[in-house]
Amino acid sequence: MNQKELNELRRRFRLDKNNFSRVYGCYVNSNREIIAWVDTSMGLMRQEEQEMYLGLLKKSLSGTLGKNLIDVVFSTQQVADSDEHRLLQTLRQTELKDPASRETLCRQIIDCIDMGETNYLILLAADAYDVPHRSRDDELQADASSEVFKYFVCSICPVKAPTLELRYDLDQSEFHSSSTGYIAVSPELGFLYPAFDNRSANIYNVLFYSKNAAEIHQEVIDALFHVDPPMSAEEQKNAFGSALADALDKDCSYDVVQSVHEQIRARIEDHKESKDPEPFEMTAGDVGGILANSGVNDEQIAAFQRECDEQYGENAALNPNNIIESKKFEITTPEVKISIAPENSYMIEARVIDGRKYLLIPADDGVEVNGIGVNIPGLAKEE
Repeated sequence: MNQKELNELRRRFRLDKNNFSRVYGCYVNSNREIIAWVDTSMGLMRQEEQEMYLGLLKKSLSGTLGKNLIDVVFSTQQVADSDEHRLLQTLRQTELKDPASRETLCRQIIDCIDMGETNYLILLAADAYDVPHRSRDDELQADASSEVFKYFVCSICPVKAPTLELRYDLDQSEFHSSSTGYIAVSPELGFLYPAFDNRSANIYNVLFYSKNAAEIHQEVIDALFHVDPPMSAEEQKNAFGSALADALDKDCSYDVVQSVHEQIRARIEDHKESKDPEPFEMTAGDVGGILANSGVNDEQIAAFQRECDEQYGENAALNPNNIIESKKFEITTPEVKISIAPENSYMIEARVIDGRKYLLIPADDGVEVNGIGVNIPGLAKEE
């Protein structure tokens, strides 16, 4: 799915846009016991309750593609004949109305997920989206539908224990202690099936959501979908750093890393400005060209590409937003941490002075220490 397709689906989670008729699921305690089953009509809820349910379900489509939202891909054999895919298709085709299939999915989730001492709520809802035709000028034509996209969403939401607070009683004009009750909060994970690719159903893909991009809940992906989990954004970043450091060895200098970071960041910005809805991807070969521009020799570039093949797989597409921190530039030593806007990274200079290594930062004007303006000795103008 690309960003435009994701945004189109997100807009479904409004009171006047969706066809969610019921919400299903179950409430589970920390001992993996089902406290209550959920099977309620959206039409019989108060408006604020509908909005709350839709808000929790929509959160499973939040975050960034490639980071919080990742593609889980089934093999052709799985789609042809496998229990895991058959279950998802049954849930989708019956619009979640088959109680045995719902219970099977819920119990699979309960058996594999570890939420510690936290209770949680599993929510399921199905929608049928009459996909409007998109004209050449990119306008949606609601009266010219091309197909009906049937899908369902699963959200797994932690439930906060009640807290005792002082609340104002309007009738008595006084404050009294009152419990907040158990509260379902934003989901930790969830998924959409099937994916909405090319504005159509792709039964080979699940769009999986993890609130924490560094933790993609591999145990859940393995148990529900029986596929090798993709690398998390954090794992991709670490693998890239390892490949670069191992290939360049002693030549992995500040200047080279700063140059690589800046060139990749520039390409990310160019792609963003182009408004291309397709995710921006690079290959190890593309990064090899950037390394060449940074003064790295051919032998080291070849070593880097071999390292990438080992870490990511041959000819893998790399997500630039995952392999570098495009929105910050940070330098750390055992004693000091320096953060600077990425576009200003060129201002930091690596130098050796009297045999000692330094990172130099221009400090002409506007220098403050804990909010107090200070002068740097030796910078005062001579009268």
